[in-house]
Amino acid sequence: MNNNQTKQRETLLFTAWAASVIAMLGSLYFSEVQKFEPCELCWYQRILMYPMVIILGIAVVKKDERISFYTMILSAIGALISLYHYSIQKIPFMADNAVSCGRIPCTGQYINWFGFVTIPFLALVAFVTIFVCSLLIWKQVRGQQS
Repeated sequence: MNNNQTKQRETLLFTAWAASVIAMLGSLYFSEVQKFEPCELCWYQRILMYPMVIILGIAVVKKDERISFYTMILSAIGALISLYHYSIQKIPFMADNAVSCGRIPCTGQYINWFGFVTIPFLALVAFVTIFVCSLLIWKQVRGQQS
């Protein structure tokens, strides 16, 4: 096993974990400090993100790269939900056809930095970061098993 590849996989694993921690802390900041009540889709994204903080944290400590397959799946599902949520916020056609989201409308935008950065966009960036890191680790680990 190449030492450079091992170091690269450890860095990718740490990057995925850091993205999940930042996403979790960001969502808690918005809801607990700024008092932005999460909509239903935000909750689904949290349900997928929060466990990855623990799962990836343990994987970083134990240097367990096999977890990448599972985090790849969780982050892909989370990215799809985030992309849908972002779409109903930013694409009028999608917003018109969006299913009711409960007490807090999913089309609402608590933040809109630079005209495109909303909370679902931030979640999408985190999920994509975790997905890409997990995919790269998974491909390397699979390549070594062949």
